Amino acid sequence: QVQLVESGGGLVQAGGSLRLSCAASGRTFSSYAMGWFRQAPGKEREFAAAISWSGGSTYYADSVKGRFTISRDNAKNTVYLQMNSLKPEDTAVYYCNAGFIGYSDYVAGGYWGQGTQVTVSS
Repeated sequence: QVQLVESGGGLVQAGGSLRLSCAASGRTFSSYAMGWFRQAPGKEREFAAAISWSGGSTYYADSVKGRFTISRDNAKNTVYLQMNSLKPEDTAVYYCNAGFIGYSDYVAGGYWGQGTQVTVSS
């Protein structure tokens, strides 16, 4: 069992940067792959980025590739999402997830955080 709490969201101008954090409880955090999803107003939740349990493999949606960087610090039970060159279309609620790495992609698990709002203005 793991509990997730996101933080770091806020309002930024286009082209700006923001770093999201997801703090996990429990000593089993390092055994999970971790992912970030986002949900824009009126749209379904979509995958943004993921990282393997060891941090050795990362995965990104095409929409954020080259701009976002996911990382984790297992000693701190925390996963991060560094977001650079933000665009208005990045505006969404961002959710942290504890899951698994499949054959070549991330498989979402049943553990989700409450979400943190990211708003990018023009």
